Amino acid sequence: KRILVTGGTGLVGRAIEQVVADGEGRPDEEWIFVSSRDADLTSSSETKALFERHKPTHVIHLAAMVGGLFKNIRSNLDFWRTNIHINDNVLHSAHESGVQKVVSCLSTCIFPDKTTYPIDETMIHNGPPHSSNFGYSYAKRMIDVQNRGYSEQHGRRFTAVIPTNVFGPHDNFNIEDGHVLPGLIHKVYLAKQSGSALTVWGTGKPRRQFIYSLDLARLFLWVLREYDEVEPIILSVGEEDEVSIQEAAEAIVEAMEFRGELVFDTTKSDGQFKKTASNAKLRRYLPGFQFTPFRKAVKETCAWFNANYANARK
Repeated sequence: KRILVTGGTGLVGRAIEQVVADGEGRPDEEWIFVSSRDADLTSSSETKALFERHKPTHVIHLAAMVGGLFKNIRSNLDFWRTNIHINDNVLHSAHESGVQKVVSCLSTCIFPDKTTYPIDETMIHNGPPHSSNFGYSYAKRMIDVQNRGYSEQHGRRFTAVIPTNVFGPHDNFNIEDGHVLPGLIHKVYLAKQSGSALTVWGTGKPRRQFIYSLDLARLFLWVLREYDEVEPIILSVGEEDEVSIQEAAEAIVEAMEFRGELVFDTTKSDGQFKKTASNAKLRRYLPGFQFTPFRKAVKETCAWFNANYANARK
């Protein structure tokens, strides 16, 4: 197997690389991690050249234009166009070059805004996504549509996973454009340095299921090797492990040993209140899978951020 990982230097790509290096890789697997420096995946010719150069038999497709709530609100069209181009180029190059299996990465934000909870894999196309990030959400949904098309017309084994909120080492810790957890870690670091209060945007009440990037990486390997459905699979901790943004902030405060005041700026948007996902399908396949406890994973991520601050804050 020659396994090409797009978006290979991002949060999940780095986690897969670490897990493979730590002994989860197999002797018959050659892993190739590529980033935007290796090819512009919005270009069909560059994507095709990348596939011709590496001749992968398997692909893990992580590359995407991503950002937090406020970046999405500002740039819905950009998120739609960029991700549609990337996904179409990667899947079509994989098909044309005879790749045996592609595992793409979706997101729980693709689910309908108005829905019942918990959400599961059958509900993706049941209604429009939340208006704050419709561009990104619809572009990601189209991967599922394309996977079904390649399966029905060409017999391809293209599938997708839907992780809940991923965090860990090598995350995007940018306060303006990053996701909530890495943004909070950076904020706590700065508040600690300046001796000021920690201001959390929103009420702190929204609830999220967070998955540690190294746990997700181990599950990605299982999907690549063992999971044979075209239908996506949700990769998530259980519903009972959902935490509020306030609880997440408190876990970071504890891990970073921050002694200052915690303030909630309720003039800022909360985004979706919750998007609770069911991991029942995953549990049917892997009933014994052990997730890293949330506070332990937060502690490890904070330690990594502190040790790599010069690079992590960019």
